[in-house]
Amino acid sequence: MTDRNILIIGGNGFIGRNLSQYFVNKQEHVYSFDLRYPQRESDQVVYLCGDFFDDETLKTIVEKMDVVIHAVSTINPGNSGEYYMRGYEKDFIQSVKLAELSIKNKFRLIFLSSGGTVYGIQENQPITEQQNPVPINHYGCLKLCIENVMRTMNRQSNGNILIARVANPYGPGQDYHKGVGFIDAAIKKSLHDEVIEIWGDGTTIRDYIHIEDVCDMIYCLSKYEGCEEVFNISSGVGVSQNYLISLLEEYGLKPSVIFKDARSVDIKKVVLNNERILSVCKSFVRPIEIGLKQYIEEIKKEDCEK
Repeated sequence: MTDRNILIIGGNGFIGRNLSQYFVNKQEHVYSFDLRYPQRESDQVVYLCGDFFDDETLKTIVEKMDVVIHAVSTINPGNSGEYYMRGYEKDFIQSVKLAELSIKNKFRLIFLSSGGTVYGIQENQPITEQQNPVPINHYGCLKLCIENVMRTMNRQSNGNILIARVANPYGPGQDYHKGVGFIDAAIKKSLHDEVIEIWGDGTTIRDYIHIEDVCDMIYCLSKYEGCEEVFNISSGVGVSQNYLISLLEEYGLKPSVIFKDARSVDIKKVVLNNERILSVCKSFVRPIEIGLKQYIEEIKKEDCEK
């Protein structure tokens, strides 16, 4: 048994819900914080409800915590061009305040950044943590701004803050209607005879990683005692949208695809080097062929239970 108190800020989200269950399975004391209580609650998780952007609430929820995982964002890559000011005025400021509390209260803070957007267009791939991030959309820029403040606090105040640049996660609990999740959309639309929209010609390459592998890596970071600050959370393998569609066909689905003009906010190729995280997390990262097949079966099972 462990005596650590783990707080997931943004516990109702896709990553947050999976992290809560993963840490519970590791015998941790898990607290899930979000604006509302979840539709499905676990008897093993303590649910806290409130506004992350209220200073007094934030101070209260982090008290007596050993590890805090920051998984909140009010914008996503698709809508950041329209709502970027909300991100800078709210997410940035409150994330800085959370980092200050981490220094003051001496808890480990793990900030979930975006490996898919902070690096921008990079010639050398897979992309390492040492390469210079040059984001091309406001979502990536916001994440990088928060990262920079946290790294400064580490240096100036001997902080205990880690940055997890998560690639493109997929798996149980994802909902593409919230603006992210091509794999989730492709599977569900194929199963329900809906058209899959692809922005561009389908050759866009991303680094897709199953959510269970993400949780495993972040769990390892919660116990990490080394000197590195930034970690790519990724599979280390690039996969095109066209290849994903071909896998769906191979697994018996009948995807219907329409191609649209490419968007300026989308990067053609992002594959992240995962050697650093695998040096501290000796886990098996499932190939896309295995993870995709597992997720298809899980979605089919959910549909049958409805």
